[in-house]
Amino acid sequence: MFKNLALIVLVFLFPFTTVAAFSVTEQQLLDAASDGNDWLMHGRDYAETRYSPLDQVSRENAAALGLAWHLDLDDRHGLQATPLAKDGILYFTGNWSVLYAVDASNGRELWRYDPQIDRRRSISFCCGVVNRGAALWADKLYIGTLDGDLVAVNALSGEEVWRSPTIDKAKHYSITGAPRVANGVVIIGNGGSEFGTRGYVSGYDAESGEMLWRFWTVPGNPADGFENELMAMAAKTWSGEWWTMGGGGTVWDSLAYDPELDLLYVGVGNGAPHNRDMRSPGGGDNLFLSSIVAVRPKTGEYVWHYQETPAESWDYTATQHMILTDIFWQGEMRKVLLQAPKNGFFFILDRETGELLSAEPYVPVNWASHYDMSTGRPVETPNADYMDEPFMLRPSGIGGHNWQPMAYSPRTGLVYLPAQNFAAPMEKTPVYEFIDRHWNLGYEMAVSPFGYSLTQAILRKSTEGYLLAWDPITQREVWRAPNRSLGNGGVLATAGDVVFQGGTDNQFSAYDARSGDKLWSFDTQQGIMAAPITYTVDGEQYVTILVGRGGGIINMLGLDTLPSTSIRRVLTFKIDGADTLPPIIEQTWEKPPPVPADISAEEIERGAHLYQRFCARCHGASAVSGGSVPDLRRLDSHWYVQFDDVVRGGLMESSGMPRFDDVLSEQDALAVKAYVLREAQQDWAVNQDPAWWHTPLRWLHQIFASLLVMLM
Repeated sequence: MFKNLALIVLVFLFPFTTVAAFSVTEQQLLDAASDGNDWLMHGRDYAETRYSPLDQVSRENAAALGLAWHLDLDDRHGLQATPLAKDGILYFTGNWSVLYAVDASNGRELWRYDPQIDRRRSISFCCGVVNRGAALWADKLYIGTLDGDLVAVNALSGEEVWRSPTIDKAKHYSITGAPRVANGVVIIGNGGSEFGTRGYVSGYDAESGEMLWRFWTVPGNPADGFENELMAMAAKTWSGEWWTMGGGGTVWDSLAYDPELDLLYVGVGNGAPHNRDMRSPGGGDNLFLSSIVAVRPKTGEYVWHYQETPAESWDYTATQHMILTDIFWQGEMRKVLLQAPKNGFFFILDRETGELLSAEPYVPVNWASHYDMSTGRPVETPNADYMDEPFMLRPSGIGGHNWQPMAYSPRTGLVYLPAQNFAAPMEKTPVYEFIDRHWNLGYEMAVSPFGYSLTQAILRKSTEGYLLAWDPITQREVWRAPNRSLGNGGVLATAGDVVFQGGTDNQFSAYDARSGDKLWSFDTQQGIMAAPITYTVDGEQYVTILVGRGGGIINMLGLDTLPSTSIRRVLTFKIDGADTLPPIIEQTWEKPPPVPADISAEEIERGAHLYQRFCARCHGASAVSGGSVPDLRRLDSHWYVQFDDVVRGGLMESSGMPRFDDVLSEQDALAVKAYVLREAQQDWAVNQDPAWWHTPLRWLHQIFASLLVMLM
């Protein structure tokens, strides 16, 4: 009823001819690079530059930006989507793959589509209940749902047109990435390698939802026969019984399309398990892990590949944002693909052939000394594979750059990149045991990038996040703008020589594209992970960003937060905008109960180890929440009473909190609760007397507690 009402409202608000003519054509997508009024694709144009030719907001007047409007959402988890803008309407996705349409000039909601995700499946969702956006084609929007469906929705009414399953729902796949449309074919991948899945990417007919092709990224069980000769070839680069562990290689984010070459570029993910010695003990490069693969979008036919990290063992995905451009390289114009993946090297590939042109570190790197340009392969440093002894890996598996999109300005010739410098220890687990429904990494979680804290890297002194301006011609840094911590938002560049980025420090900022000087910032009251867009309505330029921490590294690292609202929002800015945000309501919590007297120190440390193994990926290392899921140290007292009912009994399963009775006994749950209560007591003491945090005693206690966890 409400969706039909929304259509009536749209007809009333817009001339009938405009409504009837609503369509996104192939020609409009081809022209998107020069037409800045709308934002029709995930990366704004086919080249995924995230560069807008709009210049009404410039480095000369950016300081006059103000909030035009804000929209509060029902969401309480991370917001990672890049909105789309078409004819004065914004389309974006929120938590649980819900799709929204709002008036781009004032934020009034027009309709929403809820795909009704089964929240009991949340154990299969690697990195939160996030979604990175939709795709437009003709009169439809396309989204991938967390539970693995590809859905087409009418762009005017929000009515579902068709729904196609893309996964085997008996396995632990999920979708968080945005689809792409290439000449009438909707392309979508998925995630789930940590749960033991086998990666692939698929193409679907945009009108009917029929699957047209599927490209597997790793080979399956040889006894079942290979899907094609390519998989038979890839299998020669594997050893052991990799298929029993899935293999990995999921295509969970970046895709790019070159319509002139008719090539779709697919970024392939990490291995499963991450530790190569366990999934492929006899060696081998393990194709097509951590590769960029070029295929034909109509058929999925393989054209070429380049493997960035052969035999990857560090969660070094190649799923990070790809940008297509033409540059003058060593005396001639080359059609290139630019990527700054997790492994810390900035790659330039010839996008016609896949030839490696350059690979230089854009952040500090210690797993490889350089790339051998005669072979195109990295030269690994001693013990980087952590098979014989632990290795302090830089960049960690969190990556020198994660999923947050970068941008490229043809005016400056620079790439603007959300970079981060973070080292973490890697240590091979003595015995590998595959556990269904849970992460299977092949190394010790407590000392991994996902469990490593050591007082959050000794109070953050070994971590840094920054916006990096990178010259791809010289492969050198031009400038950097520091951010408060890791996991900062994606980037937008404009013809006004302004670069926009939001951060986990609750700031949305504008920088001079040439110097890096900060021109303007706004207190968003919540951290930002998503990327902004810009568009016009009635000739006026707007800039929109989704605001809300959560998912991915924010959950896993448990980054500390500034005073923040729990509300997730859409914020839109324009020159001389006059809207304001309401003040933050201070959060309070009860004093936690004491640790039960009959629980020994050894049992508490066992609980710490179990927490890091099964709980930290959502609730944060050292029980410090990233802010989008409950902080277990600050629960109302009745939740500690019902701790076992929630953790093992599934009391909150229908709300998205999984049950863990398959891996935790009653005594295990008691040990985890005791560990959480110990951390809760310390947190309470710190907040009652904040000065205590700065005492040597507090530092020593935290470091000692973290070391105990690491040594278990």
